[in-house]
Amino acid sequence: MARLEYSQRVVSRSIGSAFTASIATAHMVEDEIRDGRRIAELLASEIDGREDGRLATIAITVIDEDADGTPYGEHAYDLTIDGETFAGVHVHEDRIHLEFGRGIDIAAEAAGDRDLRVRPKATDPPKTLVFVERGADVKRAVAVVVAAATVAATRE
Repeated sequence: MARLEYSQRVVSRSIGSAFTASIATAHMVEDEIRDGRRIAELLASEIDGREDGRLATIAITVIDEDADGTPYGEHAYDLTIDGETFAGVHVHEDRIHLEFGRGIDIAAEAAGDRDLRVRPKATDPPKTLVFVERGADVKRAVAVVVAAATVAATRE
């Protein structure tokens, strides 16, 4: 089983959790990256690599570095704010999806505004799924994460 290669450096973002984050290179993300594991790495790198604004308060937790990707999406890691999970990242063979459990309405709106595929998940409680199908879509996905995290942080 292939391991997700998240990084060269270990980033400790929560008690007992360590995450190997990708080190961003100076070149631009190619438009044609369609490997789910690589897209998950890029998203983690964007979230972990920026220490400004809301991104400074988001932690990457519950990491499964062995996630290969499945047709339905294999859990890779969670996104937390103030110790509470607000989204999970799931790896498919050719894309990822973010499953928002908090900030679901703003996540759906922000994703739609950024031309990312979005759909509700009919569960109790309801969730919002946002699909990231190319490496070039990661920056737009980060904006969705920030919007949802902002709402999640202001609600108990």
